Amino acid sequence: MKMPLLHCLATRFERRRFMQHFPYIGSGPYCYANAFAMMFGQHAPSTAVIEFATGSPFGMQLVGGCLPFFDPFGWTPEAGFDAALDAMGWTSSVTSGGNAADAVERLRSELVHSPVWVGPVEMGWLRHQPGKDGPIGADHYVVVIGLANDWVQLHDPQGYPFATLPIGDFLTAWQAETIDYGTPFTMRFGFRQMRVVDEDDEIRASLPAAIRWLSMQEPRHMPEGTIGNGEAAEALASMIDAGCDEDLRAHLIHFAIRVGARRLADAATCLSRIDYTDAAHIASEQAALTGALQYPLVAGNDAEAADLLRRLAPTYQRLLEALRLH
Repeated sequence: MKMPLLHCLATRFERRRFMQHFPYIGSGPYCYANAFAMMFGQHAPSTAVIEFATGSPFGMQLVGGCLPFFDPFGWTPEAGFDAALDAMGWTSSVTSGGNAADAVERLRSELVHSPVWVGPVEMGWLRHQPGKDGPIGADHYVVVIGLANDWVQLHDPQGYPFATLPIGDFLTAWQAETIDYGTPFTMRFGFRQMRVVDEDDEIRASLPAAIRWLSMQEPRHMPEGTIGNGEAAEALASMIDAGCDEDLRAHLIHFAIRVGARRLADAATCLSRIDYTDAAHIASEQAALTGALQYPLVAGNDAEAADLLRRLAPTYQRLLEALRLH
């Protein structure tokens, strides 16, 4: 029986990548990594290292049994921030909660000293972005650089430097009522570099957390039915086989695949730097399989996408073993 062309091409690409990983540099939904890099300034590590330190590449989850993310079981961006800052030698202060008026005063007070890292916010209320006119359940992070005359000025790492937004829209976004994690009006400020850490040492310091996330040992309250790693990949393959609805398809092709493939490519790059060769090869294979999902799902070739996910499923256990055995 002749294999489908896409299957053959994906296999060839994986073998080539297995021999020599080629890093990715380009655009993508890396909002909090880019926001952290802005706050770190001239001492910022690469965004690949920042993302690696958060633990985001190490796993897959199907939240509530229906919403896929190529990040660890039980993981949210906030769950990885403090450990990432510590691994990189940084610290910051955090405040959240209260009402909108209190939040504005906290923000105004800190902006006297430096820009402020803000999030999660509801991206759908960031009306400087074309097509955004209401909540879409998408989390986002920005850096606020000014506040005057009921307008906020911000660097939005989605591709909008020096964007301005009416304070009302900004506060609605910052309240994050439609985001399923975090606390309203969360902001980080007072970023301080406590010690200078070489990037390779930052990667090494992040490995214990990576192993915990990949082994699904981080206890988190998750919606009923949430599954992770290989089980999640297999279940998503079955969902797509049974008929991929358009909301699921849009979530995958506009966000989840793009960020997932980039995270894995960056993980492979970081692991290669510290001579975790076997683990780097597996992460690169995962990146190739995840990235290869984009075309068939855009083109409506769902059987090919399901096949790629089933080939992805066993790689999570392989990566865990490679990290443990190194």
